[in-house]
Amino acid sequence: MKSTILVVVFVITTAVVACGPGENVRTEGEKIQVVATTTIVGDLVRTIGGDDLQVEALMGPGVDPHLYKASAGDVRRMSSADAIFYSGLHLEGKMTDVLERMNERGVRTVAVAECIPEDRLIPLQGYDNLHDPHVWFDVELWSETVECVTRGLSELNPAGADNYATNAKQYLDELAQLDFWVRERAAELPPEQRVLVTAHDAFAYFGRAYGFEVRGLLGVSTASETGTADVQQLAMFIVEREIPAVFVETSVPPRFVEALQEAVAARGFMVEIGGSLYSDSLGNQGTPAGDYIGTVRANVDTIVGALRGAGGAG
Repeated sequence: MKSTILVVVFVITTAVVACGPGENVRTEGEKIQVVATTTIVGDLVRTIGGDDLQVEALMGPGVDPHLYKASAGDVRRMSSADAIFYSGLHLEGKMTDVLERMNERGVRTVAVAECIPEDRLIPLQGYDNLHDPHVWFDVELWSETVECVTRGLSELNPAGADNYATNAKQYLDELAQLDFWVRERAAELPPEQRVLVTAHDAFAYFGRAYGFEVRGLLGVSTASETGTADVQQLAMFIVEREIPAVFVETSVPPRFVEALQEAVAARGFMVEIGGSLYSDSLGNQGTPAGDYIGTVRANVDTIVGALRGAGGAG
């Protein structure tokens, strides 16, 4: 195992050294090359940057950023980019060292979630100076990242600053409308029905913003473990509260929630799998959930629709 790790580190380090920032020279009229780690960040940068940018997201739909490992090809793409935009707050756990190395090599890197004021972030219990990275589930909070991306792109390409500012203003208006819509949809459920149980603890910001009690089977990172005691404890909670539905996630294997469903059934209560939520990535391109706004709408429609049901005894 140690020898394998050393080989991977050597390959990545070699790629970083071999592909220095001097290679990302653009000709006149050539688009700015931007690498984003996740589809969520890629959509944000693409929306503000417009036609000036060529944006490539390393992680496709359904990919778990907590467990993602950068390949040598990823390192080459990042090394030759004009800028790298990533979420930050340790969302890209296994990529953090590589991203830091890119910055040391002179490739511009921007951690968009780390532009949010610290007092608005949710601390991680048991960890000093660490915060929940899933900030995009609070639409108003996610809009704080727009200024960060606009500033980063303007510094990268001053000639496009006015265009980026215009795009940012329009997008902020759209996000304000989206936030209002989510609040209206959430209000369709009485407070006692706003209980959201998911595969991993990614929805704390959603719960805080829109009045939901949130429980996750896994921790904030999907790299955390869950045991029989965790499943049984959450199953008892579902039975006691008569929660009608729990949710799987597109970036987490469904077996965790299926085991929870079986544990609930063993207690004589039937809980439905209310649908699949987009947690750490957007939906597929070309679908209604292919951008951030569409993903939020899809999630909220799924949550509200499923929780309207009534729990049933076995």
